[in-house]
Amino acid sequence: MGVLRIGHASLRVMDIAAAVKHYEEVLGLKAVMKDNAGNVYLKCWDEWDKYSIILTPSDRAGLNHVAYKVEKDEDLDALQARIEAWGIKTAVLPEGTLPSTGRMLQFNLPSGHEMRLYAMKEYVGTEVGTVNPDPWPDGIRGAGAHWLDHLLLMCEMNPEAGINTVQDNTRFMKECLDFFLTEQVLVGPQGDMQAATWMARTTTPHDIAFVGGPVSGLHHIAFFLDSWHDVLKAADVMAKRKVKIDVAPTRHGITRGETIYFFDPSGNRNETFAGLGYLAQPDRPVTTWSEDKLGSGIFFHTGELVASFTDVYT
Repeated sequence: MGVLRIGHASLRVMDIAAAVKHYEEVLGLKAVMKDNAGNVYLKCWDEWDKYSIILTPSDRAGLNHVAYKVEKDEDLDALQARIEAWGIKTAVLPEGTLPSTGRMLQFNLPSGHEMRLYAMKEYVGTEVGTVNPDPWPDGIRGAGAHWLDHLLLMCEMNPEAGINTVQDNTRFMKECLDFFLTEQVLVGPQGDMQAATWMARTTTPHDIAFVGGPVSGLHHIAFFLDSWHDVLKAADVMAKRKVKIDVAPTRHGITRGETIYFFDPSGNRNETFAGLGYLAQPDRPVTTWSEDKLGSGIFFHTGELVASFTDVYT
């Protein structure tokens, strides 16, 4: 029983045409459908379910919800009971609430972010198929992202007021959804306050991450690339397309990932992320970063924080 992997992210965008062009031409996703409300659904070439990104027209940027896929439909009932017992209200959304998707369990994390769980989404296959497949398809556009990899959510944290939704989210994900902690940043006078956590259900260093901030929001959504070379190519694509780059190609100390950060036309931060980093397992020792080494944890090469990276989010 339980969560298999990330399923999709639903984003608010202020110019739907510009957003679709960005995710298709810069990241290499493919629009698969548009519904009557004007929402556009996209997928990466190496994903087998129908979509992983939903773009919804809005007057502001940000995250509508993030969804994770569970193994079996009956898991939703068991997880609903566990989540309700933990003290979080849930709702069951009927099949068809989202196109090509079964019923969904809807709830809010302690930080206020909406999360959904589902067991069924229409299978359409990858662009290379499953019989004698090529390593990549012809006609890749832009960076050629393989799949939606993870999200980082900003979570309200105000120690003076006794608020730390990073810690609350982390405990909820462990106790209700069986995620395990891979890395953390500890701060405070005693060095024991969780200010950021990275959590996994698969073997990647993180399927979701939480970082403390003044208000909750979306820091970034990340797409997987093969290698450092692909990260550099993605930067070239962004330069050619005049995309606003937040952080040029570099390496994280945390997760060991190779990365570049940039913004979609509405201001939602994207990441292209490469490198396995390490094999995440529930019995792997948790990596801890201290407050004085936070710069190296985030940007290993320079060891210095970039103000926009911590202060700007939707």
